[in-house]
Amino acid sequence: MRCGPLCQFLWLWPYLWYIEAVPIQKVQDDTKTLIKTIVTRISDISHTQAVSSKQRVAGLDFIPGLHPVLSLSGMDQTLAIYQQILASLHSRNVGQISNDLENLRDLLHLLASSKTCPLPRARGLESFESLGSVLEGSLYSTEVVALSRLQAALQDMLRQLDLSPGC
Repeated sequence: MRCGPLCQFLWLWPYLWYIEAVPIQKVQDDTKTLIKTIVTRISDISHTQAVSSKQRVAGLDFIPGLHPVLSLSGMDQTLAIYQQILASLHSRNVGQISNDLENLRDLLHLLASSKTCPLPRARGLESFESLGSVLEGSLYSTEVVALSRLQAALQDMLRQLDLSPGC
């Protein structure tokens, strides 16, 4: 007797019946834990203490972080930009942080889907290629400012997650 896809599905049905979705509180707790981990990683890089996240540095205005992010889509967009900046720095200090940002974005997408928010994958900066000369001339300064502002943005995101942000 040939079973086909229907029989195979029916055979798996008892197993699928017992699978439970991950509780959204667990996803939110994991998100907060990852944010705290990234903030700690940034703090462990000693030179990030040299610049205030509110300080304006000429030529580095494209780095976000001067205004708090209030929505899940805004958080994702901000993280996408930071991920793009960190990837362009080619610094050994920021490799793991960049990977953590990707994981954090995935967790934010899970939170958004639990709220039935349409959260398309955010892009980075569209005009980022033109900033290559700025980055080449000041890699160290860009890293210091980006990490400082990222740390402040993550702390703002942590506070916003406690307030259950909207889409």
